Amino acid sequence: MTSRTSALMQAMIACALMSGGAATAAECRKGPVTVGYIPKLDTDPFFQSANTGAQKAQSEIGGKIVLQAPSQATAEAQIAFINNMVTQGVDVIAISGNDANALAPALRRAEAQNIWVIAYDSDVAPKARSLFVNQAKSELLGEEMLQSLGKAINYDGQFAILSSTPTASNQNKWIANMRETIAHDPKFAKMKLVQVAYGQESEQINQQQTLALVQAFPQLKGIIVPAGIGLPAAARALDQAGLLSKIKLSGLGPVTLVKKYVSQGSVSDVWWNVPDLGYLSYYTAQALAQCKVKPVEGATFTAGHLGQYTVGAGGIVILGAPVVATAANVDSFPF
Repeated sequence: MTSRTSALMQAMIACALMSGGAATAAECRKGPVTVGYIPKLDTDPFFQSANTGAQKAQSEIGGKIVLQAPSQATAEAQIAFINNMVTQGVDVIAISGNDANALAPALRRAEAQNIWVIAYDSDVAPKARSLFVNQAKSELLGEEMLQSLGKAINYDGQFAILSSTPTASNQNKWIANMRETIAHDPKFAKMKLVQVAYGQESEQINQQQTLALVQAFPQLKGIIVPAGIGLPAAARALDQAGLLSKIKLSGLGPVTLVKKYVSQGSVSDVWWNVPDLGYLSYYTAQALAQCKVKPVEGATFTAGHLGQYTVGAGGIVILGAPVVATAANVDSFPF
């Protein structure tokens, strides 16, 4: 499957990893490799959309994609797939983590088997991966969702957050940023976060939790749903209950699944180009495995039509700035 890198290259990689990346250096591959993708959940349309971008990148630069997703959004389910990827002999594991820390031991064992590890969408413990391909800076995503809901409710009143799971590292960072913004920005002084609920990556549970929040807080004016499955489910639940004109929604979800509600002005969708995230993750995986980029701050590589990227602090590669789907621009989102 692989060839030995030169002693010099090995030393360079080892040095780089000791400076903050994963602890185990895999070998450099000479050409396009097999990338094993492990999304959070098999039924999430977000990852299906991301996969279209990865497939496009694969058609451009070669290599192979192995995509295996769990039916339950848990760390335990993903660990089984990590072990399976090791058995199959993939060169890179690209994972969207359901639990940053719980996955770390399995990923470290994979690295010890000469497999590179990257995270995309949702990070894992930095010591258990080399790079993290993030859709946007976490603070920007959290602020955009809060800002969008603030505009919809005139920055005044109770709101709730409906996240996916308590261990979703990306969503926890966004929520932490929202809390910090509310605490320090006078513009949000009249907005009160009453509860963080969890939809467990289930359409049915998201709908149930949405209606439960409305019932528990009669003065509720809005809900932020930072989850691909959650936002469409919450919008449908409120629409069917005749509450969408009363309760505003902001969050993340495939734009095409909430286009109707965005057009009506009831939902604002903070988003990015999901296929591009998959596209960038594949280019990143290939560049890393072939040692065309080092997992150190300041290293650069090129990702096809997206152009050049630079590795940031903590081994993070940022896709770009978020955008907000509104009634005015909703038709421009193809995903």
